Amino acid sequence: MKSCVNILAAVLSLALIFTPLSCRSPNQGNDTTDRAAIIDQLYLREPNPAFIAGATRILESGGFKVDLWQGADINVDLYRKLPSLGYRFIVLRVHSGTLLSLEGGKVVPLNTTYLFTAENYTTTRYVTEQLTDKVSNAMMEENYPLVFAVNSEFIKDARGKFDHTVVLAMGCESYRYDDLPAAFVGKGASAYVGWSDLVSLEYVDKAMLDLLENLFTENMPLARGVSRTMADQGNDPYFNSYLKYFPAGSGNMTVRELIR
Repeated sequence: MKSCVNILAAVLSLALIFTPLSCRSPNQGNDTTDRAAIIDQLYLREPNPAFIAGATRILESGGFKVDLWQGADINVDLYRKLPSLGYRFIVLRVHSGTLLSLEGGKVVPLNTTYLFTAENYTTTRYVTEQLTDKVSNAMMEENYPLVFAVNSEFIKDARGKFDHTVVLAMGCESYRYDDLPAAFVGKGASAYVGWSDLVSLEYVDKAMLDLLENLFTENMPLARGVSRTMADQGNDPYFNSYLKYFPAGSGNMTVRELIR
């Protein structure tokens, strides 16, 4: 089976230890060009230079200046300041997943979605956020150190506001529940696109490039672009997941309309 973008997180509440991938710095000058970010947390373990090159080319063809964040630079503080960085389009090539609670030896699913960082987990950092269930530890794969992950409540409290930003979340279950889409839109994003369930990595990289082509090269409205990608690529071959967008009203607009 192909690598999955997500490994579910879990939480051990009784222990108070919460369990559910070099970058170019963004331009902070007076350049009025619209800016986009590719946040590639998967870079350390599952790099795909062809995807990064393809996504960058498409975004630049749409008039965006692209900043690439990769690997260890994707930490809790990046998510904390992300709304304030001025990006109008964000591609989240990151692990994500929903929270599981271990209660009395039984696994209980919770409707909370987490975005993974590449920052190794420790109990001594972000203590307040851990104790208030906004930051957790998460496992990308067995025999690999735990990393920090942030959830929708953390995004709600992040610094600044998005400026009519369009967000493409590539990770597993990134739109299984409404919590993460609503958090981004509540912080000023105009549209959020994510996956209904688990996704396999090879498939999702291909599908997202297809979606970017539809949105930029073909200038399709969001709903049509998503529908065309699903028609051309089909659902995930292993998990049958599909793309969803939020809010419903964003579907009638192109990217240019959404960011204005």
